[in-house]
Amino acid sequence: MLIGERIRTLREQKGLSQGDIEKASGLLRCYISRVEHGHTVPSLDTLERFAAALNVPLYKLFYSGENPPLTLNLSQRRTLEELAEEDGERGSEARFLLKLRTLLEKMVETDRAFLLDFAKKLATR
Repeated sequence: MLIGERIRTLREQKGLSQGDIEKASGLLRCYISRVEHGHTVPSLDTLERFAAALNVPLYKLFYSGENPPLTLNLSQRRTLEELAEEDGERGSEARFLLKLRTLLEKMVETDRAFLLDFAKKLATR
């Protein structure tokens, strides 16, 4: 199944129009139509906007099963606490992130939102 067909199927299953997706995603309706009909291949950023507008996880645009696909042969991820026990730069960075997480948990939501917005602005420079 092509990605455009999958997006159209998900949109129709949810009872949404292309106009609804336009409002939710900020993408033009004519562009949505071009994607659904296979005339345009969307970027990953655009696919994320489609997934958000359809209120589905990104993998649903590529996978039609009910449950998430199995991820076989992947190594187990280590926790931040486990990484913090390491020596060297990797452990130092993990310890810093643990401290940062603790401080962010203590912040009120408005201060946390301000800090994240500020960080986004710095990252775009």
